[in-house]
Amino acid sequence: MGAFSLWQWLVVLAVVLILFARPGKISGIMGDFGKGLKSFKKGMKDEDSSINSEATENTSHIENVEENASVEKTVREKAPASNATPKKKAAKKKAAKKKVAKKKAAKK
Repeated sequence: MGAFSLWQWLVVLAVVLILFARPGKISGIMGDFGKGLKSFKKGMKDEDSSINSEATENTSHIENVEENASVEKTVREKAPASNATPKKKAAKKKAAKKKVAKKKAAKK
């Protein structure tokens, strides 16, 4: 119990050789460890931002669909069916979309 076995001495010798075999080896190892840690953090941040951007894109898509549906509904309600030609309907629809886009830009 008091003495180390041959395998324990070999492990200690290997660690000593790895750490002290040449000057600057420890700082090189720690520098590599720091670079790895930094790239890991960057990867985690990129993953979080991509998840958040996907969620934002999905939310904005849903909002756009809802706004377009409400625009179409208001255009249908305001335009009389008998007097409106297809060109007039398209023009009113464009105007309504522009109005929604202006409101959206004003919110930002």
